[in-house]
Amino acid sequence: MQRALIYFFAGTIVSFLLYYLFVDTQKLLLNTYYSVAFGSAWGLAYYLDNPKFSLPLKLGVSLLGMAILVTIGFFLFTPQLAVASILKFSMIFVAYYLIASFRPSKSLRE
Repeated sequence: MQRALIYFFAGTIVSFLLYYLFVDTQKLLLNTYYSVAFGSAWGLAYYLDNPKFSLPLKLGVSLLGMAILVTIGFFLFTPQLAVASILKFSMIFVAYYLIASFRPSKSLRE
């Protein structure tokens, strides 16, 4: 759990810095929101990368994470900006498990 939190905070900070430096510096709240989506995807993917979790549970938890992000996004921004966080979240989830699939253990933890 501690390493998952480290992944969350590291992903959030790195993503925020990249957004702030290279994408858009005018919308700090939106940059923070997208950065939290990025960091939460990395942290959650790392946390769920464990053989004790079944595939349906991993799917359910990731869908719950996306639902929470969209709900928060609907209250803070327009629906178009909220849905963009789902794309970032799911892209990171897919990238994590794609990278893990190339390893013999099928996990980035081992």
